[in-house]
Amino acid sequence: MISVVLATFNGELYLKQQLDSILSQLSQEDELIISDDHSTDKTISIINTYQDPRIHLFINDPKNHGYSGNFENALTHTKGSIIFMSDQDDVWFAHKVEKMSQALAICDIAISDATVTGAALEPLYLSHFEHAHVKKGLMINFAKTRYIGACMAFNRLLLEKALPFPSQKKHCPHDYWITLIGEAFFKVQLIDEPLIYYRRHSQNASSGGITTSSDSLWLKIYRRLYCGAHLIFRSMRP
Repeated sequence: MISVVLATFNGELYLKQQLDSILSQLSQEDELIISDDHSTDKTISIINTYQDPRIHLFINDPKNHGYSGNFENALTHTKGSIIFMSDQDDVWFAHKVEKMSQALAICDIAISDATVTGAALEPLYLSHFEHAHVKKGLMINFAKTRYIGACMAFNRLLLEKALPFPSQKKHCPHDYWITLIGEAFFKVQLIDEPLIYYRRHSQNASSGGITTSSDSLWLKIYRRLYCGAHLIFRSMRP
């Protein structure tokens, strides 16, 4: 079984296009786990129009889990042996599930390339890998990961190692944490082919990586120490 996790919050503008691109690739035995952080727009109504038994919607309680907490909530409800991450405003290429499932036959976590676009899906960068100089390796990604969470798929063993996420999620975003778990303990495979349109627009809820250029040096150091310490603690867990 394949589990796709989708975290939603006020995503009415682009959600239907993404849901259609995902569901068209799933079998009747697969599942789409949606965690919503108390959207106030038409997000829930759009999801409910599908009446698709593969869709399982969970509303966060209490509300305002934040972006990474929303994903963690979705991941805890999965049942599949393969888990795909997805964002509410992207669009999957038609062969994404097939390509990444093939890769996961020989690795534990696969990360695909992406075509980065604007709001109307106009290409900004044809290859995120080329633009961001994406490379494998624990230390390079510990210093600054360039992996996109929405481009990840991984097996259940990795998920069990990653959960629960560190509590200070603003200092250790979900995609950064999964990157560290994958690079430290599992086999990583990069798929050198764009498999999603990664949409950038004014309302994106992305974690945007672990740091920004405006962060102070001490904050950057603290975040590395915090995530690194949790990685060491996780290595001690059976």
